[in-house]
Amino acid sequence: MTGAARVVVVGGGQAGLAAGYYLRRAGLDFVVLDAQTEPGGAWLHGWDSLRLFSPARHSSLPGWPMPPFPGPGYPTAEHVVEYLTAYEKRYELPIRRSETVTAVSRDGDRFQVSTDTGNWFAEAVISATGTWWRPFLPFMPGGFTGRQLHTVDYRGPEEFAGQDVVVVGGGNSGAQIAADLAGSANLTWATRRPPRYLPDHIDGKALFDVATHRRQALQTGQPDTAGVAGLGDIVAVPPVREARDAGLLRPREMFARLDGDGPVWTDGTRRHADAVIWCTGFRPALGHLAPLRLRTTRGRIFTEGTRAVAEPGLHVLGYGDWTGPASATLIGVGMTSRAAVADITAYLDAG
Repeated sequence: MTGAARVVVVGGGQAGLAAGYYLRRAGLDFVVLDAQTEPGGAWLHGWDSLRLFSPARHSSLPGWPMPPFPGPGYPTAEHVVEYLTAYEKRYELPIRRSETVTAVSRDGDRFQVSTDTGNWFAEAVISATGTWWRPFLPFMPGGFTGRQLHTVDYRGPEEFAGQDVVVVGGGNSGAQIAADLAGSANLTWATRRPPRYLPDHIDGKALFDVATHRRQALQTGQPDTAGVAGLGDIVAVPPVREARDAGLLRPREMFARLDGDGPVWTDGTRRHADAVIWCTGFRPALGHLAPLRLRTTRGRIFTEGTRAVAEPGLHVLGYGDWTGPASATLIGVGMTSRAAVADITAYLDAG
C-alpha cells in the first residue's frame, strides 16, 4: 500500500491525538499511524493501580475536558484509556491502527514514511511516539539469577506476595510501585539519593504551571527557577502518602552490584532477592527517525520548540521538557501541539 497526506503523525497516543485535534482545526490533510491495535497509547500498559497525579479536570487534552472520574481518588489508567478512545471518535481523527512506522526518510522535497504495510509520503511529519517503548536498564555488575523486570513489565503485587523484592528508583514510578508492594512483599527500596517528596498538596496541574513558568523565565532571560526539579522528585499521590506515613517506605542507598542471590552494598551488606524491579526511566523512542541522522550523542534532536532545526518539516512532540514544558503529560501536550501545528501551517504555506 502507498498513501499520501500533507502531514503524517507517527503515534496515536495522547500527543498524537492532541496534534490531530489542531491539524483538524487547521483544515490540513493528515493521517495518524499507530502501531497498536486499539486506542489508549501507553496508558494501555501501565500497572493495575496506576493513577493520574491530578483530578480529571486538570488532565484533559485540548477541546474536550476529561469526564469526571466516578470513583474515589484520582482517575485510573483505565479511565484515561476510555477518555482517549472517546476523544478520537469525538473529533473523527483519521487513525490507522496496527501500522508500525519503521523509518522516516527524505524523498526529494517530501518525507517518505515507511511502515510494515507500505509507504506514506508527506510534506511534514510529527513524531509522537513517546518513551514507553524504550525502557532504560542501567548496567549492573554481577550475575543475578533471580527475576528482573522494568516498570513496563509490572502489573500488580499479587505475583510477588511473600517474596523478597527490590525496587530500584527514586522517582514517581519507583515510589508508586514500592507503595503497591509494601503490604504484600518483603520490600527493599533502593534509590541513588534520599527520596524527595513534593509537598502533599502539589498535583499535576501545579507541576504544569511550574514547568511553564520556568520555560517563560528562561525565554525572557530571567534566572532559572529549576522548575519541577526544584520542588522534588515524587508526587505524593494518596497510596504513596499512606505508605510513607505508615513507615512502609524505608529507602536505602543504591547497591554496588547484583550477585547471584541479590544486591550487595559497598559495606558488604547483602540482601536476598527473588525479583528486582527497575524503575529507572525511559529514553525517547526515536529509532524510526534514524535515516534522517538528526540525533545527538545524548539521543535527542536539536529543536526550536518542537521543530527539528535541521529538518524544519519535522516536529517531535511529547517527549519531555526538551519538546515543551510538561509535554509528556495530558495537560501539557496541548500547548506544544498547538504551537507545532501553527508552525507546520506556516511552513506549508511558505512552501
